Amino acid sequence: MTKRKNTMMLGALALTLGLTACGNTSGDSSSSNSSTTSPSTTAASGKVVKLKMWGGVPPESGPQAVVDDWNKKNPDIQVEYERYVNDDAGNLKLDTALLTGQSVDLFVNYSGTALKKRVDAGVALDLSSYTDYNIEQKMGSTTKDWQVNGKYYGIPTVKSTFFVWFNKEMLDQAGLKVPTSWTWKDMQDYATKLKADKRFGLVQHLESFPDSLDSALTHDGYTKKDGSSNLDNPLMGTWLDTLNTMMKDKSTPMLGEQLTTKMPVETMFLKGESAMLNAGSWIFRNSNNMKDNPRTFKIAFAPVPRLDSNEQNGIGRGGLGDFVSINAKTANKDAAWKFLKWYADGGLLPLASGGRIPASKDANVEDALKLLLGENESTYDIPSLKYVLFENKTPTFTRNLPQQVMDLRREEYEKFFLGKQDTATTLAAMVKRHNEFMKTTK
Repeated sequence: MTKRKNTMMLGALALTLGLTACGNTSGDSSSSNSSTTSPSTTAASGKVVKLKMWGGVPPESGPQAVVDDWNKKNPDIQVEYERYVNDDAGNLKLDTALLTGQSVDLFVNYSGTALKKRVDAGVALDLSSYTDYNIEQKMGSTTKDWQVNGKYYGIPTVKSTFFVWFNKEMLDQAGLKVPTSWTWKDMQDYATKLKADKRFGLVQHLESFPDSLDSALTHDGYTKKDGSSNLDNPLMGTWLDTLNTMMKDKSTPMLGEQLTTKMPVETMFLKGESAMLNAGSWIFRNSNNMKDNPRTFKIAFAPVPRLDSNEQNGIGRGGLGDFVSINAKTANKDAAWKFLKWYADGGLLPLASGGRIPASKDANVEDALKLLLGENESTYDIPSLKYVLFENKTPTFTRNLPQQVMDLRREEYEKFFLGKQDTATTLAAMVKRHNEFMKTTK
């Protein structure tokens, strides 16, 4: 199902429920979540508050350990974890559950775009009434990237980092150094030198595929001074042409092939079928799983390259992530808030083994690093890892582009990579559709 169809379905669903949603609560009729009893009254009466948290990380990669730890210490508030896949279908599943009053008390947002859509639908709780937790003091100033209309509808809980993963053995064989600052033209050169029969130079996730576009437009602006669309920025053309050349020389997969085969790019990288992987820190849950992904090579890391040749203009996707919201319709808001504060301040630590480093200043970073590397420290290039995680000072952005703009942009660049239109036509179509969208939002 396309993102456009997903958006249309959710819009229709929200409209249908609009007249009745105000009276809904989280959970079905058999769940304790449908009770309007306050947490304190529930505890006093001997009843147990039951919460359900939805997130995109597999339970075995940390979430189950988190809720087990909480449940052991808090017999009066018990949490259950529900996994949804962070893709179009998975996000539709979560949004449908939220809008139809199914059992959701807390949920994790993985982009500002997804959060904004849920705030507009009225399913994310405004945390303004809770004054016992200073989000910005705990997480830092970049927390503001997650505000919607100047308010917090949740807490960003992890340090979100995106970078390029290298098969260091292949890198050494090609005589290439691990870069600390580079451009997409450099990436193209590396990919060409690193490709081989049955091996790509670079693979990347479709979710992070347009990150470089947002990096450039975060710096230059999505609109020009006159208010018109800036989606025909010259750097957009640079991105299209560079990747197209890489696809044609087979240093990176053709987009059409990746779309139809649903390429497992992280598995390909860990099996040695690609020398580079453009992805985030969540891949550690795969790279540390030596049973299912055995490897003998060491992994090195580099920042995601820039489109702009000027190093000062570089902005990388990252900052803070895993933004946890409370369902505005849950009957157990205070209990959910109690859990969320604990989770954000270090309760989520077991997720560090899968690459999720807690963002709170009160969390133990040293313990997180130990969990991150586990018994596999010798299989990573530690200096380059520390650089991308802690030493790289490149400014970051959180993607919060409206879903409609994400969709129209994707539809046009897919036509380009599928050979249906040239660069100029693609950029012109993006601008035309963006301008039309902006007229509808005035």
